[in-house]
Amino acid sequence: MELTTPEPIHGECRRFSSVLSLIGDKWTVMIVMTLNDRSRRFNDIKRTIGGISQQMLSRTLRALERDGMVSRTVRPTVPPQVEYALTDLGRSLAGPIRELGYWAGAHIAEIEGNRLGFDEAKGVP
Repeated sequence: MELTTPEPIHGECRRFSSVLSLIGDKWTVMIVMTLNDRSRRFNDIKRTIGGISQQMLSRTLRALERDGMVSRTVRPTVPPQVEYALTDLGRSLAGPIRELGYWAGAHIAEIEGNRLGFDEAKGVP
């Protein structure tokens, strides 16, 4: 029997991984869906999402801005008002996220049942 060496991870997979880790993050998903209908200010996003820390919201918005999915506009007022909006690229992500949400909603009862059955079979409290 000949042993085979697994092929190294393809270079493209590594490139995709960084993008997938951002768009697979729950805060990214929630921010994209929050900004899908209109631009919003920081505190409006924070209130709408709920449960996200100021630091995590800032970090995620910055990452989305860096990737070109969110635009940041500073209004010349006193104090300055900052608005965040989805770019065309960000809006193109909203559709697949919505579809993933529909899938999750259609299968959540089945998944929860599977988890319960698994935990009972394994003796997990």
